[in-house]
Amino acid sequence: MLSLRIAWRFLRSSPVQSGLIVGGIAVGIAVQVFVGSLITSLQASLVDQTIGSAPQITIRAEKDGDPVVFSQRVQDVIAEQPRIVKRTVVPVRNATALFTDGTDSAPLNLIGGDLRQLDGIYRLTTRTEEGAASLRSTEIMVGTDFAKKFSITPGDTISLALQGGSRASFTVSGIFDLGSAAFNERQAFVAASVPQNVLGWSSTEYSSVQMQLDEPFASAEVAAAMRAKLPGVRVSEWQAENADLLVALQSQGSSSYIIQTFVLVAIALGIASTLAIAAVQKTRQIGILKAMGLSDGDAGRIFLWQAIIMGGAGSAAGVGLAYFLLFGFSFSGASFTIEPRLPFVLGSAAVGIGVALASSIIPTRRTSRLDPIEVIQSG
Repeated sequence: MLSLRIAWRFLRSSPVQSGLIVGGIAVGIAVQVFVGSLITSLQASLVDQTIGSAPQITIRAEKDGDPVVFSQRVQDVIAEQPRIVKRTVVPVRNATALFTDGTDSAPLNLIGGDLRQLDGIYRLTTRTEEGAASLRSTEIMVGTDFAKKFSITPGDTISLALQGGSRASFTVSGIFDLGSAAFNERQAFVAASVPQNVLGWSSTEYSSVQMQLDEPFASAEVAAAMRAKLPGVRVSEWQAENADLLVALQSQGSSSYIIQTFVLVAIALGIASTLAIAAVQKTRQIGILKAMGLSDGDAGRIFLWQAIIMGGAGSAAGVGLAYFLLFGFSFSGASFTIEPRLPFVLGSAAVGIGVALASSIIPTRRTSRLDPIEVIQSG
């Protein structure tokens, strides 16, 4: 195409100017991809650390301390929700206990359940730091902070005062780390029969039914749908119980959008100014070409092609630079891994090209309306 060949020749005639604008686009797209991926990965890491090993939706009885019946109706309502990950549906019983070593004491909340089911949410098997994940009738798993505080190791026997006044001894089978100091210090896992015997409940009565979702931020919608079908019970969800965390995540997302917007504005201004200057510089050449028969449409498309070439080259270089930065960040000792999402990366590249095209509108229209006779007469 004639306009494409002319655009390419104009770019080659000013290599420094063309290189600077391509470099500017590359840096802008690299910043956009890097910052966007950084914020997204940080949010995912915070969510995983906070609720990745915790229930995202919980069903409880209306009155504290009363059992909730894990009835067929409750199971059917859970099964109707496609966002609930079925392997994470865990009915648990809780009982309070008190540990003392003679000089110091600490309360423990005993979470009783089947290890295979508990793994669906708490991932005890993979998060056991010492010993082994096991919950036989006389075994207990404690957190790293609790174990460190009282110098407890796997194989030790500890005695607990249970609610109701009874006492029981347990063998520590494993020590877990769920990423929360408060949880690691105050929570422990035991066999399902332990709190059941303490509470005197039937086999269908539980303290709560816990579950996770394939999309954690859908918890409010799913919880509302379950409340409508389960009168007489409380259905809570993590967003309502972690308002501060939610505000922090939303603030991070907003800051990311603001940064990316300013980057795109800077790219647009850079491209628009460069093309505008080029249009002025090439006015005489374009006037001569139009006098020789170049159509208004072809004249206008010259700068459109320039924008496409610079936007495409800059976006491709920017994506490459972004991956280089992300690769370097992953080896910088960061506490989380940045995982760029392909749709976001491709979308950023497309936005870069789109901004370049939008920036070419004014010089394109100006060139297409150029009167060759006036240009030639003006010298």
